[in-house]
Amino acid sequence: MVEVGFFGAAGEVTGSMHMLDTGVDKILLDCGMFQGRRKESREKNENFPINRSQITNMVLSHAHIDHSGRIPLLTKEGFSGRIITTRPTKDALDYMLLDSGHIQESDALYLNYKSLRSFLYQAEQSKTKHQISNKEKARIKNLLKTSPHELNVEAIAALHKEYGLDMVTPLYTQEDAMESLSFIDGYPFGSEVMIGTGTTVKFYVAGHILGSAFSLITVNPENGGKPLKILFTGDVGRFEKPILKDPTLEFDEEDREIDLMIIESTYGDRDHSPVADLSGQLKDTLMRTIDRGGALLIPSFAFGRTQELIYILHQLYDSGTVPKVPVYVDSPLASNITKVFGEHPETYDKETHKIFLEKGINPFYFKNIKFVESVEESMRVTQDNTPHIVISASGMCEAGRILHHLRYKIHNPKHTILMVGYMANHTLGRRIEELGLQENRTADKAPEVKILGKSYPLRAHVEKIGGFSAHADRHELMKVVAGSNLRVKNIAVVHGEAEQSQAFARRLNEKGYNAFIPKPGDRFKLK
Repeated sequence: MVEVGFFGAAGEVTGSMHMLDTGVDKILLDCGMFQGRRKESREKNENFPINRSQITNMVLSHAHIDHSGRIPLLTKEGFSGRIITTRPTKDALDYMLLDSGHIQESDALYLNYKSLRSFLYQAEQSKTKHQISNKEKARIKNLLKTSPHELNVEAIAALHKEYGLDMVTPLYTQEDAMESLSFIDGYPFGSEVMIGTGTTVKFYVAGHILGSAFSLITVNPENGGKPLKILFTGDVGRFEKPILKDPTLEFDEEDREIDLMIIESTYGDRDHSPVADLSGQLKDTLMRTIDRGGALLIPSFAFGRTQELIYILHQLYDSGTVPKVPVYVDSPLASNITKVFGEHPETYDKETHKIFLEKGINPFYFKNIKFVESVEESMRVTQDNTPHIVISASGMCEAGRILHHLRYKIHNPKHTILMVGYMANHTLGRRIEELGLQENRTADKAPEVKILGKSYPLRAHVEKIGGFSAHADRHELMKVVAGSNLRVKNIAVVHGEAEQSQAFARRLNEKGYNAFIPKPGDRFKLK
């Protein structure tokens, strides 16, 4: 009996994790991090739903943190197998997981700093019997910092201990992330890799981000019966997007009979803008912002979305149709991932080869672009009041340098915040998007959003270009199911908010497929 269990991104979008139990081996499919409300996400991420020592191996669909972010928790608690993925994904993880470890450490340190600072303010106020002065607040802040932009780790830890305060600990550290990298093996698309006794995986192009794969798993029964085929899509990409090849529609003959497809449904009931309109929409938004004398802030995933934005801006600047204002890519991770893109031209589509590579041009570099590295340089950019473009992580505005750009510019109506991707529920990005796109919003009646513990009026313009999404819309998802040469018996609809998954499953059932939406902990038996 072969069984598939659903443990993450089941009835929700983040935290992708499923497990294939062949009766001999337990194969983990993705090991993603939950993202959203801090406390709720922390609890979900800490409570690993599977005994890690019992997992034989793991298959990873792609490097986005909501699919890979709990790998360091897997590898430091009893797992002794291998993590199988594509070569570009392995190369990207060298940076993605270390960056995630850094974020875990930084967030914990900042929360400890804030709680300690608040405690010291209150203690000083109680001692003096009156509201403490700004001078005294500055003295306390300086006590907890080694420089204007760097917290004093030793002092914060020592004072927490002295006053008996609880400290927030990181989910995992950069050291944990570094150790996890030794478990990861990268393989070419199309090669068959053994992942268990009589069980193999073959990777097909998914088109979502660099290295993303459809994982075709074949389980050969011990008694020599008919092999079972499970196709795990991970995240499905769009068709005719710049840079990467389209999602696979032509599968090898031996891989066409699918007993169970596990498919995402992020946009299972939505239509994206045509891909061809992306450049024009970005140009229009940029021109409106420049006319106001403002900056264009683009919260962007460091992996995939940032490189696509660079690619389109490169074409716009080369065309001479927009003013060549400075473009700042303010994310060390994005800088490193852009290098990984440059190392894998075999994943590019024909158009990218024709427009750039055949002319000896790097698609991801042009005269007006600047990759920002240091914190000091990033802070200087936040205070730049001349027209410019900032592309900065994180894509959902939950962490990273984008938060500082927002807090400096979100209150000024001359600036624009451009949303170019999916914003999960309960993230800052979703709140800015929903509040910013309200029809009755005015600068005089500005809603407030909280950034790094402080409230700011949302007066900046907020715009959205849906076509930038790296996720397939409902028609493209259906194209993979019904427009490919696959013959699919059962379909588990995952990785979507309730209304999106329900609408897509309903559409699949209307087309004659046996589709269902698993809940966390559900299991599906294959015979």
